[in-house]
Amino acid sequence: MDLDALRNADFSLLDDAVDDWSTMVKDLETLRGEAEKGLRGTANKADWAGVNATVSKEFIGKTTEEFKDAHGQANSIYKILRDTRNELKDYKGQLNDAIERGRQKNLTVIGYEGGFTVTTNVPPEGRAKQDEDNKGEITALRDEIQRILDKATESDKSASTVLTAIADQSKLGFSDADYGSRDEAAEAIKKADELARLAKKKPEDLTVEEFDHLNKGLKDYADDELFSERFATSLGADGTLNFWTGINDRNSAWELGQKRADQFDDLQKNLSLTLATASQSDNAGMTEWKSRMTDLADKPVGRNGGFPLGAQVMTNLMRFGDYDDRFLVSYGDKLIETEKKFTDNGRHGAWTRTGGDQLLNRTGTDSGWDPMTGYLKGLSNSPDAATEFFNGTFVTKDEDHDFKHDTDGDGKEGKRTLSNFDYLFEERDWPQDMDDKGEESIAGRNNLALALEAATTGHPAGETPTVDTPPHNAEQARLMENLVGSISEDPGRLTDKGYMSDSIGQIASEYLADINRATADAPEGNDSVARLFPISGTPAEMQHVDVTRFLVAVGQDPEGYAAVEVSQKTYMARLMDYHLNPDLPADQRYDQSAEATVKEIARRSGEVGGTLALGRNEAVLGPAKEADGDFENAVNQKKNLISGTVGTLVGVGTSFIASPAVGAGVGGAAGTATSMVLEQFYKDSEPEFTKELGRDIGERWENSKDANTAMAHNAAVAAANAYHTPYADSVDEWTRIGTADGFNDASTAGHQMARDLETEIPD
Repeated sequence: MDLDALRNADFSLLDDAVDDWSTMVKDLETLRGEAEKGLRGTANKADWAGVNATVSKEFIGKTTEEFKDAHGQANSIYKILRDTRNELKDYKGQLNDAIERGRQKNLTVIGYEGGFTVTTNVPPEGRAKQDEDNKGEITALRDEIQRILDKATESDKSASTVLTAIADQSKLGFSDADYGSRDEAAEAIKKADELARLAKKKPEDLTVEEFDHLNKGLKDYADDELFSERFATSLGADGTLNFWTGINDRNSAWELGQKRADQFDDLQKNLSLTLATASQSDNAGMTEWKSRMTDLADKPVGRNGGFPLGAQVMTNLMRFGDYDDRFLVSYGDKLIETEKKFTDNGRHGAWTRTGGDQLLNRTGTDSGWDPMTGYLKGLSNSPDAATEFFNGTFVTKDEDHDFKHDTDGDGKEGKRTLSNFDYLFEERDWPQDMDDKGEESIAGRNNLALALEAATTGHPAGETPTVDTPPHNAEQARLMENLVGSISEDPGRLTDKGYMSDSIGQIASEYLADINRATADAPEGNDSVARLFPISGTPAEMQHVDVTRFLVAVGQDPEGYAAVEVSQKTYMARLMDYHLNPDLPADQRYDQSAEATVKEIARRSGEVGGTLALGRNEAVLGPAKEADGDFENAVNQKKNLISGTVGTLVGVGTSFIASPAVGAGVGGAAGTATSMVLEQFYKDSEPEFTKELGRDIGERWENSKDANTAMAHNAAVAAANAYHTPYADSVDEWTRIGTADGFNDASTAGHQMARDLETEIPD
């Protein structure tokens, strides 16, 4: 900064800008609150249907987030401008004070473009002596002024840097960067440059102390947008791959491997989270990074050629964090292209690790050599990208491949088109791998199940839907249909890999309305069943026989069983409350009597419960030899998960238009009915109850039917009493008949399934 620019600086325009931004922050704070409480609050309470349920509600939610981001960005800009203005004003004061002190000592400061000079204003005849006496003062003043100008320059430059970085974060809308001060933002960028320099070092030159500093820095700043983007772009796509490959190379990073190998998992997570945050940036540098990283997917890392490929390295850095959807989809397309290349369009397997190959994954679940394993874990955190990926095409019927089926029912097989879901869930030759305990790794297919959970439900795997989770859209519903159909065709696709059942059970619990509809066998064009089981969003159209086979398969795993059983009982209770409410609008009402309504709800819930019981019996008494206690423990884990809060169970809100508020406590009749059902359900799951059950399969079946009858009774009685209906004394008989019919339906469907699959179903 030039001396005269600071000495003569007029801060009036900057003052106005700071004031304007202060006002903007206050206005946006108000708008943010109104959007959150008004716009989003109203949207979440509305009974959305059709396109509005999946498009409008989601749009409103994203718009509300934009108000939040706009406020955060404006607040950051205001504080940066305020801090910079205050500092520059202070530096101007310091400069003028220094110049004045120099003037009092007969020293003159003269500024010019690019610099300044300090001279004495003593008359020429006395200047020689003055210069000799004041030489030290001239030097001191010059140095003091230079320090002030350097600080002012740094203040101005850092403000420009962080303001530009914030503005470049998002081309459309606003970023969620929110900083308390200019220095805080500037420090993030400075730290990114520092750590990127460390990551660029040769692994053999990276000291243990530098490793610790890098690991801690990434952990501290992983969620910081400016830091993450600056770090990623400074390191570059090639540098990122070289860094992780080099760290895991026993020959290169020998000392780190000896002294810090136990912390490589933390570094993997921290680096993954950092890159995920960076991927959300739209600036030119990060756009180039994402494009380059995608291009490198099928290319060897380093200069030696061969393996690992870029995809094998990068996908292990996708396991944590929420990556940009567009990047994930583009990367997935390139990964499928690479998969087809190395498997000859799926004819054989690939990605098998040999003993000499380095570990690329440090979480302990697998070696990281199969790029699909890490990529699928990344998809499990990004629902929209997961949905698009699974519905994408692996091979068309016109490509050169060996996937055939009977195309027109004439007994002759022809090539078929496979989606990415079809290939990964049904056809892929998954490579054998080991975990860190030396046991066969299940990570690949387990991550597949997690990714499917995200893709079908619309929220990250392992989480529960909230009021902001949009109802299922057409792409999610289609994937659910394919999943159910695939497991129905070959239940072993799930039962032979029971570790996938927790995710598949979770999925089922969020499609209960669709599942109940399928069991009702409504004639085409009959909308009465649609009214009985209302759906907000796009319904998944499934065949009754497919749902039966699907539920029997899910019911053979304790966690899958618990996920569906607990949610179905809650869903049934809320249906009772919904349909016994005399104030329900006529156009939403089931067009049958109260008796028929209660019977049908109990019947459909009874069939779901009975079908799950068939699966459980098969697991306990069949080849799997699961223990009854495992099922009870899984059910009680669900109890612990919801911590007694009524209405928070997974699968109720997103599939049930009448009670959309998943994650919020449910009051009134719904709360009472649900509480009574869950109380009975968990009572029947306690060891004191179950330990008395005999091993006789008929007794198991009757006990399960009695428990379901009691829960249906409790739900109906609670709802009937809450609304003071005249038939409160009749619902006991209605629910008994309905549940018995449902269990009979389950038994009939189960035996038909056994005949179709030529297996034996215990009942």
